[in-house]
Amino acid sequence: MKTINAKHYLLQVGIRRDKVPSFDRYPYCLPVCRNMSHIGLHPAVTFLIGENGAGKSTLLEAIAVAMGFNAEGGSRNFGFSTRSTHSCLHQALDLLRGLRRPQDGFFLRAESFYNVATEVDNLQVTGYGDRSLHEQSHGESFMTLAMERFRGNGIYLLDEPEAALSPTRQLALLSRIHQLVRASSQFVIATHSPILMAYPNATIYHIATDSIHAIDYTATEHYAVTKRFLNDHEAMLNEVLRE
Repeated sequence: MKTINAKHYLLQVGIRRDKVPSFDRYPYCLPVCRNMSHIGLHPAVTFLIGENGAGKSTLLEAIAVAMGFNAEGGSRNFGFSTRSTHSCLHQALDLLRGLRRPQDGFFLRAESFYNVATEVDNLQVTGYGDRSLHEQSHGESFMTLAMERFRGNGIYLLDEPEAALSPTRQLALLSRIHQLVRASSQFVIATHSPILMAYPNATIYHIATDSIHAIDYTATEHYAVTKRFLNDHEAMLNEVLRE
């Protein structure tokens, strides 16, 4: 597939180590903080992957807050706070922005999307479809958000968007991401989904215990485990369930 040259809204993310009070204190004790100096972002799609607890969602949240998004999710116009649980990592981040300002943007957090949907209803905000997000299933509301609210020429930060989506809907989301990339959009996505991270020409950063490094899609554990399971699920189940 031909590489798409999307507009670069965010070029690089780093941690200013002089702003870190202690790497023994949360969130700086997380592998993502201990091992990162600066990472370059793809102009179209960048994936953050790694085991639970590596800090990929914490980093994405910090990027969102540093860029002016609400910590619980939403656009820059959302100022609500149900419960303040975000870390102070954004205070130590160093963001290198592109020359152009995005015309649109959104921070999607799967775990707090209910709160965003409630705020949309409370404010009677338009642009989220013709039905309340609460009147739709979790997956339907996610897709409504992507199809109706994401308008292009923007930066979109998605934290585990696959959480509510069936495999078919994940493919539909990939198609929508591709449409928006062609409309000069940039995505940074924290995910466990081998379907989503297959997006062509994306940059994938694996956040490991002792490093952060770019990795090819077929070299990811997500790809290898999924492929092995689908190729011979009975043998793998026998191994996993052996007493």
